[in-house]
Amino acid sequence: MKTMKSRQPSSRRSGFTLLELLIVLAIIVAIAAMVAPNLLSSQQDANIQTTRATIRTIEDAFKRKAVKNNGVFDATSGPEAIRTLTEQWEDSLGQQQQPLLEETPRDAWNNEFQYSYDSNSDLKPKIWSFGPDGEDGNGSHSTDDISNLRRDTE
Repeated sequence: MKTMKSRQPSSRRSGFTLLELLIVLAIIVAIAAMVAPNLLSSQQDANIQTTRATIRTIEDAFKRKAVKNNGVFDATSGPEAIRTLTEQWEDSLGQQQQPLLEETPRDAWNNEFQYSYDSNSDLKPKIWSFGPDGEDGNGSHSTDDISNLRRDTE
C-alpha cells in the first residue's frame, strides 16, 4: 500500500510582488522619458531633410525648363508656378514638352511649396517651404522656413 504524503507548504513563492512590479515599471518609464525626445528630434530632422531634397527636385525641374526656354525662368510666383511643372508646356521653339514632375509636391508638413523669381535681382529662383510651423517667413533667416537659397542649421 502506498503511503500518502501530505502537502507541505512550499517555501518558494511564485510571481512578483506589487512593489517589484512598480519598480520595473518606473525604470521603463524613466528610460522611455530619456529616449522619446531623441526620437522626436530625429523625426523633425528627417522631415527637414526630406523637404530639402524635394526643394532640390523642384529647382532642378525649373532649371530644365529654363534650359528649354533660353535660360529664362518662370516669372509666375507662388505655388501656381510649381503646379505648372506637372503640365505639358511649350518651349521657346514652340515644341510641346512633357511635364517635368508627375505630381505637385508638398513638404513634409503637407504645405505647398512657394516659388518666386525676379529676373532683375535673382540668379536663380527662390523655392521654399513654410517649415514645421507652417508660417510664411518668405524664406528668410528669421523663421524656420526651409529654402534653396540657404543651408538651414536648425
